[in-house]
Amino acid sequence: MKRQFDIAITAIAPLIWGSTYYVTTEYLPAGYPISMAALRALPAGLLLLILARQLPQGVWWARVFVLGALNFALFWTLLFVAAYRLPGGVAATVGAVQPLIVVFLASTILGTTIRLSSVAAATIGMLGVGFLVLGGGSTLDSIGLFAGLGGAVSMGAGTQSLNVAPL
Repeated sequence: MKRQFDIAITAIAPLIWGSTYYVTTEYLPAGYPISMAALRALPAGLLLLILARQLPQGVWWARVFVLGALNFALFWTLLFVAAYRLPGGVAATVGAVQPLIVVFLASTILGTTIRLSSVAAATIGMLGVGFLVLGGGSTLDSIGLFAGLGGAVSMGAGTQSLNVAPL
């Protein structure tokens, strides 16, 4: 029974994540990516601050700033730009390049070895997302594509930022 519960809980994350593109294009006012990014990230951040009941100390102020900039402010803003300018399937596929970006950033920043299995898994995942969500006749917008790639790079860099020497 626990296995089925774990699978069900794990399935919720992609469902919620995938709804971002649909909700953005169908229900949110167009042209406000920074406002939408703030509305998406700020409530969760405030809730975490209330739950933690403490502010960062020392070097963690710089780390929180970098993490907040890369993983939230920049990432969400670029994600909403991509969601406004691209069909949801295209935006999702562009965002699915993030694991591949993380593999290469980890090699560059941390000096880890790039393994063929990691590159293959990330590529297969990206192709899988494309097969699932891309429809025929998808239009491509260069600003939306660059925003989607920029968001993936931003989040990928944010996942590596804590592994770098202290700021």
